Amino acid sequence: MRCPFCHNDDTQVLDTRVSDEGDTIRRRRRCVKCDKRFTTYERVELVLPAIVKKNGSRVEYSHTKLVDSLKLALRKRPVSSDSVDEAIGRIEEKLLSLGEKEIPSERVGELVMRELKRLDKVAYIRFASVYRSFADIESFETALKELK
Repeated sequence: MRCPFCHNDDTQVLDTRVSDEGDTIRRRRRCVKCDKRFTTYERVELVLPAIVKKNGSRVEYSHTKLVDSLKLALRKRPVSSDSVDEAIGRIEEKLLSLGEKEIPSERVGELVMRELKRLDKVAYIRFASVYRSFADIESFETALKELK
């Protein structure tokens, strides 16, 4: 680990502690050259799969885009932020558990719809109407029947 003060590569670990949650390691370090101390943290870096769009192009997974989509569907609906965060966590957990490097955008859309169905029926219909591009009343009615 390089010293942030003098940029020397030679540092010593003085103390190592695991966080209460068990997901982070905190290390106190000392630079051998300038004798200054600093703290580093180690966390697991999870890589979510790339998203393959309908046109075949590939984009990086975007947590922000997922959050924005859910918030738009849930706008002015009585759903708590904690519930939305939990839904996002379940979606991302499912994406990770698939163990794939790439996943079709349709699969992500279906995961979002499943979570919205659990959270709020109106938000589900809002999202489905855009996601499935309802062309007529019949497709809208089909989505409503699915909901029942």
